[in-house]
Amino acid sequence: MLMLICQIKSHWYALEATHVVEVIPRVPLRQVPNTPPYIAGLLNYRGTIVPIIDLSILIENETPSQPYLSTRIIMIRYQVAGHQAWQSLGLIAEQVTETLNPSAKDIKPLNLETQGSDYLGGMILNDRGMVQCIDLDKLFVFLRSDTLLTALTPPPSLAPSP
Repeated sequence: MLMLICQIKSHWYALEATHVVEVIPRVPLRQVPNTPPYIAGLLNYRGTIVPIIDLSILIENETPSQPYLSTRIIMIRYQVAGHQAWQSLGLIAEQVTETLNPSAKDIKPLNLETQGSDYLGGMILNDRGMVQCIDLDKLFVFLRSDTLLTALTPPPSLAPSP
C-alpha cells in the first residue's frame, strides 16, 4: 500500500495515500476564533471551504508546524458513514516529500492502547527508524466526535434520502 510520509517534530508518520487528493504548498489560512488549537484555520480549496488541521499540534501537543519549504497541506477526501457526499479536510505537516510502499506485514501492531489518539496505528521499521501510521478513517471519527462535528458532516441537503 502506498503511504505518504511526513515529520512531526522528530518523529515520522505515514498516511495511506488512498484518501490523499493533492499535496499543496502551505498558504495563509482564515483563522477561526474559539476552536481547538489544532485547527489551523479554513482554506478556500477550489471553491470549497475546507478545515485545516495542524498535525504537529494534534499529535504532539506542541508548537504549530514550522513554515519550511517542505511543510505542506495534505488535501484529504473521505466519505462520512451514512452519507453519500464526500468531504474534504487538509492536514498541515512538515517534511512532506516522500512515499513508502510497505506491505501489510511490514506494519507492526502497536500493542499499546492510546487514549484520545486511537487514530495512531502500527509502526513501520525502515531506514528512518520507526514510522507510525495514522489511520485516517479513525482520525475522521475522532474529529467528528470532537468539536468539528458540524464542519465534517454534510449539510442535510446533501444527505441521502431515506
